[in-house]
Amino acid sequence: MVVLVKKQFYNVGMNSYESGLFAEFMAKMYLRMHGFHIVKSRYITGRNTGRAEIDIIARRHNLMIFVEVKRRPNVDTAWAAITPKQSLRLRRAAEGFVAKTNWNGDARFDAILVCGLHVYWARGAL
Repeated sequence: MVVLVKKQFYNVGMNSYESGLFAEFMAKMYLRMHGFHIVKSRYITGRNTGRAEIDIIARRHNLMIFVEVKRRPNVDTAWAAITPKQSLRLRRAAEGFVAKTNWNGDARFDAILVCGLHVYWARGAL
C-alpha cells in the first residue's frame, strides 16, 4: 500500500532571507517563461527617497512592469503583507526609475505571490 503525504515546502531548511531569494528566483523564471526580459532585480532607490526596493523590473516590448514578490504559506497572508504604505513607496521608486532611464513606454505594477511551489501573478495589482 502506498500512502501519499503532502509535504509543506514553505521555508524548509531556509531562513527568511534565503526563502525570499528563492521566491524571487521563481518569479523571475516565471516572467521569463512569459516572454519578459529582467531589467533589474532588487532595485534600491537612493538616500532621502524613502528607501524603497523594487524586487523585479521586467520588460516585454513596450511594457515595463514593476513587481513586488511575496512568499507566504497562502495567498491571503501574502496579500496582507503588501501594505498601502509599501505600495506608495514602490510607486515613488518606480517613478524615479522611469525618470532616470527616460522610459517612454507603458508601465504597470504587478505582484507575484509564491505559496509553496505555486506562483500567482496579479497583473496591475498595486
